Amino acid sequence: MIAFAKKLRARPLHKIATESDHECTTETSSLAYALVIHDAGVNRTGFWAYTALALHWSYSEGERVGVLQKLSRKGWVCKTDEGELALYIVGGVAPQIWSFTVRDAKVMQDLNAKLGQRVRLHYREHRGIPSSCFGDTNYFADAVSVAQ
Repeated sequence: MIAFAKKLRARPLHKIATESDHECTTETSSLAYALVIHDAGVNRTGFWAYTALALHWSYSEGERVGVLQKLSRKGWVCKTDEGELALYIVGGVAPQIWSFTVRDAKVMQDLNAKLGQRVRLHYREHRGIPSSCFGDTNYFADAVSVAQ
């Protein structure tokens, strides 16, 4: 800053306005460009770190028992394996439909073999996942067995 003030004293007044404006603009624009690049890198790293945390840290886990009603592979760009479990509470009453996502191919094969049967499904709930490319639901099935 002191060097800049010395330059101003050494120049005639009509040159100070044009030259100093140009110097400040060049320095400011290169600094702004560097800050934008740095912020983009930090934001990108933060986004991926948050996504990894959301996918690996489960909010809850549990089991549900019902009739495996539907399995499908959905998505325009990101294909995900999705399923529906019909939860019958009382006979004669319409079932509650529970949707879930499958990330493991082996679990999807097991589910395909048990389609239409009464199954026990173990799941983990991951909240706050930032994109539907990982699944349409927050519930990710990771094991299945036939219910008795």
